[in-house]
Amino acid sequence: MAESADRETETAGRLKQNDRQAAITELILSEGTLRIDQIVSHFGVSRMTIHRDLEVLEQRGILRRTHGSVSALASSLFESNIEFRVRQNVAAKEAIARRALEMIDTGNSIILDDSTTGLALARHLPSRGPVTLITNFQRAINELSTAQDVSLIALGGEFLQPVDAFCGSVTLAGLANLSADIYFLSSPAIFGTTCYHQNSDLVLVKQAMLAAARKRVLIADHTKFGKHALHAVTDFSSLDAAIVDDRTPEGFTDALQRSGVEVHITSSRALARRK
Repeated sequence: MAESADRETETAGRLKQNDRQAAITELILSEGTLRIDQIVSHFGVSRMTIHRDLEVLEQRGILRRTHGSVSALASSLFESNIEFRVRQNVAAKEAIARRALEMIDTGNSIILDDSTTGLALARHLPSRGPVTLITNFQRAINELSTAQDVSLIALGGEFLQPVDAFCGSVTLAGLANLSADIYFLSSPAIFGTTCYHQNSDLVLVKQAMLAAARKRVLIADHTKFGKHALHAVTDFSSLDAAIVDDRTPEGFTDALQRSGVEVHITSSRALARRK
């Protein structure tokens, strides 16, 4: 009886801890950045307890701890967790996705990387079918696994939980044998005339996707421009087109055009009016 009671107490404690960690995750994903003191005050538990929770969440790739704060925001070294990214700039991403859809013809083969803007596009692909989608993005694979008129080529490899995507030698080998019509490239950081990324393994995947496609189209909302990251993916001169929103700094749209890139500027406000 005593052992049974102890197990029940232990289970209750784990559930309470799991619930608290889920609540901390939700709070950080909604706020972006918080001081640890704020989290301690919010949950009314000891600082040591919060530190243990944050350590678990950091190991899962949900957040980063820096100098008394925690953040879900991207930096030059770390990409944001996928759960944070899917919440950001939804209207702008949808407007970009709808413009990208207009570039796709029935029968095309399309490459999408681990992009939440690309995910918005993926959801529209059945309306353009039959098409073929090639992707390393688990979330897009899940979305379209049962879709009619979309032939799915899922690129496996080493799974990166924070971005919900595959990378590594298996992914690269799969891309080496493919030739697609269009690659819609995402980039979390664009500075000067170069697209950057924080993860060197995902850079190699994006570069292999560029090599596997006959047309290369950048899809990026205004928040990506003027940002730094560690690893260069490609220069504007390698792109055929770019789809951006109307809040993108003019200096970048001008730089794209000077590089010979066909620039398409979307408006989420126009999309809202159509709805």
